[in-house]
Amino acid sequence: MKRLGRKHRPYYRICVMDSRSPRDGKTIEEIGTYDPMVRDKSQRVSLQLERVDHWLSVGAQPTEKVAVLIRKFKESDWGETKSPPPMTPPQEKKPAEAEAPAEEGGAEAAETEEATAEAEG
Repeated sequence: MKRLGRKHRPYYRICVMDSRSPRDGKTIEEIGTYDPMVRDKSQRVSLQLERVDHWLSVGAQPTEKVAVLIRKFKESDWGETKSPPPMTPPQEKKPAEAEAPAEEGGAEAAETEEATAEAEG
């Protein structure tokens, strides 16, 4: 992790680096960010999972903190959206209720048309 930000306001870039380079030195690739000051825990980390998987498959070794962040990010199943899936109220009952009166109204209209046709006819 490469530390950025200002005093008492850290911000980190999750980077692929050579183990011999300094902490804030030259990176091979930046694969995400970590902002520990964000209140919503689901939005603290953003990662490019396909790049993380690639680098781990070719032998890269994450630091302890990055390994924890990767594990939590993968468990959340939020992927690159960086936020939880939207909560939608169950709407299955509403269309069924809306269809029932329409069908009844349609049946009543058909009965009145038949009654009118019989009266005229």
